[in-house]
This record gives sequence, structure tokens and C-alpha cells, in this order.
Amino acid sequence: MDFSAVHHTLGDLKKLLGQLPDEDYTASIHSLGDSSIGQHTRHIIELFQCLLDSYKNGKLNYDDRNRDKQTESDSYFAMACIDAILQSIEKENKSLILTQMILEEPVVIETNYFREVLYNLEHCIHHQALIKVAAYQLENIAIPENFGVAPSTIEYRKQCAQ
Repeated sequence: MDFSAVHHTLGDLKKLLGQLPDEDYTASIHSLGDSSIGQHTRHIIELFQCLLDSYKNGKLNYDDRNRDKQTESDSYFAMACIDAILQSIEKENKSLILTQMILEEPVVIETNYFREVLYNLEHCIHHQALIKVAAYQLENIAIPENFGVAPSTIEYRKQCAQ
């Protein structure tokens, strides 16, 4: 598997976060249902962390996250977490068992590491789209090109431009 898209996408998130003072990072944004850029960033980070932490024992449950307040309140800490993810994301594929609560019932399915990396990548892009909504409301923020845009949409736009 080529992990370059994960590196690129999380790298773009770091570029954006590096421009934000913590007061903007933690500000409640009405158009995001009063959540903050920090809360969306924490969510992205914790799903990747959950996957990485589950790799060894092969049992994955995204519901069992830390929900670390420092990650959502300290953009420098969040960037350090992203660095740690990027340093350890490239692993061999292996089977995993995913457990998730759906309508108060546990659902258990077979999956694999590569599939879950792709899930996390798509999930990250979705949350980056929401973060972009908030970033547009801030002054002097350079938003990386294609931030929060799915790879299939980028390819479609290229085809339309030809």
C-alpha cells in the first residue's frame, strides 16, 4: 500500500494548524454546531491512534478513544500527535476484528489494517472539509489546495478541466 496520501493529507492538516493561535483552534464555531477546529482535529487524530494502538492485538474499536482534551486545546500537541502517527502508520497489512456499537448493539466484523487506513484517510478528509468551513471565517489563514477534498473529486475536476 502507498501511504503517501496519508502523509500528504495529515501534512496539510499540520500546515493549517501551524497557522492557528490556540484561541482560534479552540473557538466554538456556530456553523460547525458550536464545535471547534480543535475538536475535529482531536477526532481525526484519535481514530488514527486507535487503529495504531489496536494493531498488535488485532482488536479494533473506534468507540474506545481517549477523547484527550489536550489534543483539542493545544495545536502544538496535536501537531506532535500527527507527527507520531506519520512515523508509525506504515505497517504490513494484517487481519483485524472491528467492534462498533450500532443502535446500542455491538457489531463485530472482519477487516484489515489497509482497509482501516483508507477509512481513516477518508474520515480525515471529511473532517478537514468541516475544518475548512471554520478556517474560511478566520483572517490570514492559507488553506492548502484541495484541503478537505476527496481524491476522487480532485481527479474528476482534473478530467473536467481537460
